Amino acid sequence: MAVINPAEVEFSAIRAQGPGGQNVNKVSCAVHARFDIAASSLPGHVKERLLALRDARITGEGVLVIKAQQSRSLEQNKEDALRRLQALVDQAAVVPTVRRPTRPTRGSQVRRLDAKTRSGQIKALRGKVTD
Repeated sequence: MAVINPAEVEFSAIRAQGPGGQNVNKVSCAVHARFDIAASSLPGHVKERLLALRDARITGEGVLVIKAQQSRSLEQNKEDALRRLQALVDQAAVVPTVRRPTRPTRGSQVRRLDAKTRSGQIKALRGKVTD
């Protein structure tokens, strides 16, 4: 498991958007967390998988930008941004298992063909009734 070093994350306080009254207009409590993926101390395979993600939060230079503005506290927003960043890294660190294609068993083929035959017979009986 790759752990984010908080010293590698650059935080900048910005004004939050949305409703909140006068507090939103005068206090910069939202946070932009900028994390340079290429310059980080993460393992190489995690960096590659992060950079390969099709995520709008990753810039062309390979910097991941997360905006946190849920709380009215700057510290809570920093913690939220770090938590979301760590969740993204954890997701990229998990290598999915490669699916090995298998052939259908003989029994499953027979069951499938029997079901198709029954379905066709039911549909054939839907026609007009003649004496």
